[in-house]
Amino acid sequence: MSTHISHDPGTFCWVELATSDGEAAKQFYLPLCGWTHHDDPIGPDAVYTMLLQDERNVGALYTLNEQMRQRGIPPHWGCYVSVADLGESAARVKALGGKLLLEPMDVMEVGRMATLQDPTGAVLNLWQPKQHIGAQVLNEPVSLCWNELMTSDTAAAETFYRGLFDWGAKTSDMPGMKYTEFTQGGRSVAGMMPIGPEMGPVPPNWMLYFAVAAVDAFATQAGKLGGKLVVPPQDIPKVGRFTVVQDPQGAVFGAITLTGA
Repeated sequence: MSTHISHDPGTFCWVELATSDGEAAKQFYLPLCGWTHHDDPIGPDAVYTMLLQDERNVGALYTLNEQMRQRGIPPHWGCYVSVADLGESAARVKALGGKLLLEPMDVMEVGRMATLQDPTGAVLNLWQPKQHIGAQVLNEPVSLCWNELMTSDTAAAETFYRGLFDWGAKTSDMPGMKYTEFTQGGRSVAGMMPIGPEMGPVPPNWMLYFAVAAVDAFATQAGKLGGKLVVPPQDIPKVGRFTVVQDPQGAVFGAITLTGA
């Protein structure tokens, strides 16, 4: 067990649940994941909830405000990538054909953030850390272990993200599709897969995976707590066994037990 004190630029550093009902979300995730929490007031009627594992930051959740709801933002897990210079990264987003849904802004003294939409439509957050580096625990049950882009145009997405983060990429054949791993410094940092016709009207999106000790038991517990199994537990040869869950408010996330973990 180790505690992270920094994240390399170009790596995923934080996950954050935006939900329609923060209290109801706690009733689902805290018993499911074994997390504790700490509520931080961020306004007269708003709370930012830090999700903790052994007193270490895993992620956070907050309730969507009225303005966000009016903009049609649904409950979702947001993913953050650490960057060294947010201004430079924001300029790259625009030069590479992406959009900034949220221009660079200060988040008090904890850091600076921006939100981008890539040329295929997927949304991702950028984080330049100050006091808050992001997650203090990764790749342990139950914490972030993988981020995966589902997109309608893998070639355009690869060009965009390689240019934005200086990632490498390697593509391999998997049953029924090609799967791309984005790399940095010789290690895999994220994945990418095409949205197939069998998936229906799924928009391009970034999805996170939590590592879990036993995915079948996790999926069963998620169902008992009111979650829906979008993808029931199944094997990925030589990788592990995974499931995809939709929480009671509608946010979707993955869980995986890696082979040999």
